Amino acid sequence: MKRYKLVRISVFFLVSALLFSWSTVLAEGIKDRIKARLPVIIELKSKGVVGEDNRGYLEFVGSSKEKEDVVMAENSDRKKIYTAISRQQGTSVELVGERRAVQIAGKANPGEWLQDAREKWTKK
Repeated sequence: MKRYKLVRISVFFLVSALLFSWSTVLAEGIKDRIKARLPVIIELKSKGVVGEDNRGYLEFVGSSKEKEDVVMAENSDRKKIYTAISRQQGTSVELVGERRAVQIAGKANPGEWLQDAREKWTKK
């Protein structure tokens, strides 16, 4: 019986270590992709093409969909991050995104588009 319990504990720690390692690898991949896209996103924001919505995602402000692939990839990675955080904190993905939107708005540069809680777009 003791041996069985020891094996179960060992398997638990092995699986936990593997999951932690896998999540770290995934997180590093996301981090690298976000860093690589940052110059393009900064340019899109400065040109007024995209803004930060009130859910923590990039959104096109006007009719131009310049670099749509970059915006979609960024939003996809953000959702993955928000999902991981929501699981860790036992809350919803939406709430994590909304909290992040507040942080992003606080750090936004003058002239960047931000969406308020009533979904109204304004320049900072």
